[in-house]
Amino acid sequence: MTRADWIAVDWGTSHLRAWAISASGAVLDKAASADGMGGLSQAEFEPALLRLINPWLNDQPTPVIACGMVGAKQGWVEAPYRTVPCKPGEAAPIMPATRDSRIKLHILPGVSQDSPADVMRGEETQTAGVIHENPHFDGILCLPGTHTKWIHISAEEIVSFRTAMTGELFALLSQHSVLRHSVGGQEFDRETFDVAVAETLSRPERLAQSLFTIRAEGLLHGQSNAAAKGRLSGLLIGAELAAARPYWLGQQVLIGGAPALVALYARALETQGVHCLTRDAETLTLAGLRLAHAKLTEAP
Repeated sequence: MTRADWIAVDWGTSHLRAWAISASGAVLDKAASADGMGGLSQAEFEPALLRLINPWLNDQPTPVIACGMVGAKQGWVEAPYRTVPCKPGEAAPIMPATRDSRIKLHILPGVSQDSPADVMRGEETQTAGVIHENPHFDGILCLPGTHTKWIHISAEEIVSFRTAMTGELFALLSQHSVLRHSVGGQEFDRETFDVAVAETLSRPERLAQSLFTIRAEGLLHGQSNAAAKGRLSGLLIGAELAAARPYWLGQQVLIGGAPALVALYARALETQGVHCLTRDAETLTLAGLRLAHAKLTEAP
């Protein structure tokens, strides 16, 4: 049976992910569940965590370092935000009491921005991982997902950031709007995606009208589901890139996230002459959580 020296946790709105880590920082095992913050009451957080990590525990308290929505107002316990500009990974975590003496929980705080108002939880840990691995990075970190983050990094600090609800809009439109009849299936037309990105990058004010053409093209001209899906994704990402232009234009850009989504954002940006570095989300998250563990265990 695997026995962890410490446990890394990324607790999002819809999923819980955990890794058993050795003293050297190697991943010994990993596990995931659908016990995201959004489906749990406060009393259910500890049992949900224990169900996932119980095989890795022993009689001695095992440090658990967690980032993400576990520290939200609706989470296990609220971890206060730090305001930008700030160095991610520098703040001390909060340590809520646990019923099970085999775990010693540390929850990392999020980051906030007063104007324009914005918040993040979990992405600051990925940002800390980027900076730790490349202290001289000066540019933009793009973290696409349900709520995509555009983060300006300079002098090892988060200077500013903006959030786009592109992933959530795609889910809502493709599952709960009239467009659900057009975008079914797994196929995805990349050429249609490219055209749609260019369309809303140049005329983002036409987004609402352009979206309905997806339905009309299917009814009148037999547009395939693959083309419809590519067009929906391209229109939304193009509009996001238009709004985020001050972040990526003329900047060094690193995109981190799920490989398929990273590839789409990189493809869209490359049409604008932006060559992007890419990383997967798990690597960035673990780098940030390892940094947090190292700070907790370093000699005073």
